[in-house]
Amino acid sequence: MDPSLARRVLVASTEITSAALEDPESVLRLVVEAAAEIADADLGLAMLATEDDDGTLTVEASSGEPIVATLSPRSAAAKAARTGVPVMADDVTNDPRTAPYVPQPLRVYGPFAVAPFGTSDRKIGALAVYRRRDKPPFTQETVDVLTAFAAQAGLAVVLSEGFTARQRVAVYEERERIARDLHDVIIQRLYGAGVQLSLLERRLGKKLDNSQRARINEAVDLVDETIAEVRATVRKLRNTDPADSADLHDSIKAEVRTAGELLGFAPRLHVAGDLANVPRKHADDARAALREALSNVVRHSGATNVQIDVRRDEKHLLLRVADNGCGIPSGVTQRGLRHLAERAKSASGDFRVVSSPNGTTLTWSVPV
Repeated sequence: MDPSLARRVLVASTEITSAALEDPESVLRLVVEAAAEIADADLGLAMLATEDDDGTLTVEASSGEPIVATLSPRSAAAKAARTGVPVMADDVTNDPRTAPYVPQPLRVYGPFAVAPFGTSDRKIGALAVYRRRDKPPFTQETVDVLTAFAAQAGLAVVLSEGFTARQRVAVYEERERIARDLHDVIIQRLYGAGVQLSLLERRLGKKLDNSQRARINEAVDLVDETIAEVRATVRKLRNTDPADSADLHDSIKAEVRTAGELLGFAPRLHVAGDLANVPRKHADDARAALREALSNVVRHSGATNVQIDVRRDEKHLLLRVADNGCGIPSGVTQRGLRHLAERAKSASGDFRVVSSPNGTTLTWSVPV
């Protein structure tokens, strides 16, 4: 190998490996720029496998102007990526192995070479170089050097993916810590403050004039809105994968435990069926329904007995909260209950409240 060429390969490989640990997003750009320089080419392209894993490649990085192109599974680049064998052509648009599969943006080029990109365990795609039509074809030595460089660069790309993954895990862990603090500390304190304000309004009763009572109710509503906003933030922090199912059973027990502390007695909880794979949207709605029901029990009912039933069967998720309190007093804002009815309706579900001086039963269900 030409000593100057070997030196360029070594320098480029070192720079790319350093970038993999310091600036992973720049690795592909450095790879294609180095490939074009090493091969004395006019264009270098990194072609990566698509998520469908059907053999199709897409251009992800270019050493020059951005190229938007998709390579057929039957193209020379796809074959090189699949077999691990490089391909070389004097004219990419005339060679029968390559001509049928050249995307339009690349038809201005002639000499062409492509090498497998990646490692033996992780096939990333292909690394291709092109020269203008008036340039000489690539030599076998150049293709051999390109192939060796593509293997080294592929290892650096795999390294950068691992580094990026570790960074992502660290971010997720920090997001989870913040979400946990918001949920376990801030929300519980806000919830307790709202309940205490409602209890204070009830105890003072007729001692308050209408304006004072309105101010307390406004404060309670503000606390409720703040809780909803914090919960939305918690969901966003934790929602790294929308397809993940939420841990509904544990959160139900936590809500019941909090209500028990405020009521002075433990509500009875009965759970039937598997809650582990309830879709996130339904799980969030079920929590909201339970929270609103228990909040009303604590604030308004004066109940001495509360029964909570949660059931998941093949078709439905059902929540029922029943108490032996005084019912929902007239004049009490029912905005929260209206929101729950709207949630159930949007999910093609059902929401009912039956209230009397002997107690209240709230039933919420959605198809799953």
